[in-house]
Parts: sequence; C-alpha cells; structure tokens
Amino acid sequence: MQPSAGPALPHTRARSVHWITTAAVIAAVIGSAALVQPAGASTGRPAAGAKAAEPASAAVTPPDPGAAHFPLECAGAPVDVVDRASADLDGDGRPETVAVARCHSGTGTPPSGLYVLSADPAAGAAPRIVETLVDPKEQRSFKGLRIDGSTVRATVLGYSTDDVPRCCPDQQRDYSWEWRSGTYYEIPGPLANSV
Repeated sequence: MQPSAGPALPHTRARSVHWITTAAVIAAVIGSAALVQPAGASTGRPAAGAKAAEPASAAVTPPDPGAAHFPLECAGAPVDVVDRASADLDGDGRPETVAVARCHSGTGTPPSGLYVLSADPAAGAAPRIVETLVDPKEQRSFKGLRIDGSTVRATVLGYSTDDVPRCCPDQQRDYSWEWRSGTYYEIPGPLANSV
C-alpha cells in the first residue's frame, strides 16, 4: 500500500456527529413509514358508518351432541355421550363436534359409536350426523378423544375374543381420522396390542 501524500481527508474519518446524524435520519425514515399506509389498509378502527367485524368463532357454536339423535338400538335405555371434542374439521368456518355415544348401562362397557356432527341449518333443529367414524356394531370403545387441527385422534379399545368380559377390553390401538378431499381417512397407529 502506498502511503498518503498528505493528511487524511476530513470526509474519510467517521466521527460521532456522523453516526448520530445517520441514526437520526434512519429513525425518521422508519417512523414515517409506520405512519404511511397503503390505500385500503386497516387501522384497527372501523371507518365511519361501518360495522365492526365479529370473530367467526364467536358467531358459531359447535353442535351439541346432547341434542343429536344417534342411530343406537338401546331397548328403551337412554343414550350416553361419554366424550366429545369440537373444531372446524372441514375448513368451512363452522365447527363440527366429534362425539362418542353409547347406550346407558349400569355394568360392563357397551359398544360405542364415534360420530361427526354438524349443525343443521334450520333454526332449532338437532345436529346432523355427517359421518360415522366407527359403528357400534364393531364392538369398540374409546379413550383419549382429541382433535389436532383437522385430525381426530383416539385410542380404540376392543376384545380379542367373545370370552373376554365386556368390562375389560384387552386390546387397544391408536387411530386418527384425517379430513382430506371431502372425506375422512382412517389411519391406524402402529400395531401393539391391536384391534
């Protein structure tokens, strides 16, 4: 490198005044950008005469499985809803309810059905069953019902033979049901003590 012929030029040395001026200019640019908004941007306040939008979740309540008519043959006994979970499974903006329902019994574990309920559009109408994920004829029961996004998950309990007492399922397997392309796909978990 060749040495300079004279003293360093003043504009090549950074001084504190230079850095303070640069910081002030950058802060002014950022501050003015925060105040300027594109046309049609929301300020968080409704325009004069406009209605404030309500959150969609506050406007629509999930179907009540206690008001649904389940296709169970209970010989006059009432239907018990033993578990439920709600979420918008199909992405239409209205929540569905997944319900585990069975005939009431004082002893044993009667078979349960796993149903997806949707609200009926008619005011005051009972929720509609839009999907039966597991039919009670399969002689199953469930634990750990939950919904993750648009996926229903539960542990399915069953019996290895007809000799196993109905109080005490001796098989279990985790299952999930995913909403895809307009239908629910059943996905069994890994085999362990499976049903």
